[in-house]
Amino acid sequence: MKKEDLNKGHIHPLTQTIIQIVDIFKELGFVVADGPEIETEFYNFNALNVPPDHPARDMQDTFWLKGETKKLLRTQTSAVQIRYMEKNKDSLPIRIVAPGKIFRNEATDATHEAQFHQIEGLMIDKDVSLAQLKGTLLYFLKKLFGESVEIRLRPSYFPFVEPGFEVDMSCSGCILNKKAGGCCPMCKGTGWIEIMGAGMVHPNVLKEVGIDSSIWKGFAFGIGADRLVMLKYGIEDIRLLYSGDLRFINQF
Repeated sequence: MKKEDLNKGHIHPLTQTIIQIVDIFKELGFVVADGPEIETEFYNFNALNVPPDHPARDMQDTFWLKGETKKLLRTQTSAVQIRYMEKNKDSLPIRIVAPGKIFRNEATDATHEAQFHQIEGLMIDKDVSLAQLKGTLLYFLKKLFGESVEIRLRPSYFPFVEPGFEVDMSCSGCILNKKAGGCCPMCKGTGWIEIMGAGMVHPNVLKEVGIDSSIWKGFAFGIGADRLVMLKYGIEDIRLLYSGDLRFINQF
């Protein structure tokens, strides 16, 4: 086969979207942080206000490593936030996004995989509010999905934030089709799609890394990158992203 006959490769749609997401947050002054995929129990759970007997651990059936003391495949990139705060506690304020692969013992189906990608964000400063959190997320989603996007925050529970919220985005399928939501299969007729969890960083988390919560505040959020790719391109099965099927990949 001649060299010129070989098809040129291109970036995977998941990677394309992660790069786009990171670039949007860079516009707001965020920097990229990274951490190991094999984590300790301390960084993955304990430092995030999830002690060994906490029921929130039941929501994240995890892959513990044989022969290792309290090590596992990370279940969230929140561990990167802990490592970064711990290392930079004397050089605040900080703004970071932490993209990466995470692992959970999930039953594989059209919307769940045992491995997927998450992007977490963290901002620590002296004057941080929910208004700033909402404004940041609204700016991000408008840049990714278009100016017609709106968001809403619903109270929810996450151990490492207080207060915590589920963040819903107005259905992109409804926006694109100029529908109100009643006929759209993406949002099941509600007009809204749950997109991420977010909230104000819990004082216990700040205390764990040596940051004075009476002076410094922060917000954090976690986004499933795979879910955003599926919504952005109308992909109905998450397994297609990992299939290696060129008939799917070459569409992007």
